[in-house]
Amino acid sequence: MIRPIMHLHSRQLEDIQFHGQQTYPEECCGFLFGTEINNERVIHEVIPIDNSRQDNKERRFLITPEDFIEAERRAENLNLSLIGFYHSHPDHPAIPSEFDREHALPFYSYIIISVRNKKPAEIRSYQLADDRESYIEEKLITHQRVAV
Repeated sequence: MIRPIMHLHSRQLEDIQFHGQQTYPEECCGFLFGTEINNERVIHEVIPIDNSRQDNKERRFLITPEDFIEAERRAENLNLSLIGFYHSHPDHPAIPSEFDREHALPFYSYIIISVRNKKPAEIRSYQLADDRESYIEEKLITHQRVAV
């Protein structure tokens, strides 16, 4: 199997890192809009949203159906696709939890950023495998200029 590739601009990475720092020690979350050609995805826009979870925000995030519908509308207006989500793991590795896997949807990319002591740490990206039992890690490539 060919490892999927995710491209993003360094400014988008900084936005995700900043969002994780702002919400620490709670999880942050947001949408990834972009394009896909073959096995490569290019992020064109990152949109932070509020974690709508009412409890345990330190270990969980919630994107409401209304947020999801609004994201689909935005993607259509931008002539892009909603290709994924990002969220933070405060004081934990950038590895999907069992909870993450149980709530993941096929097709989408999931960027996870570890935030340790309010400082951004490792960042990784994943796609849920077709069997829904595991993830395929995407190769994350950061660009200073517009990607591919």
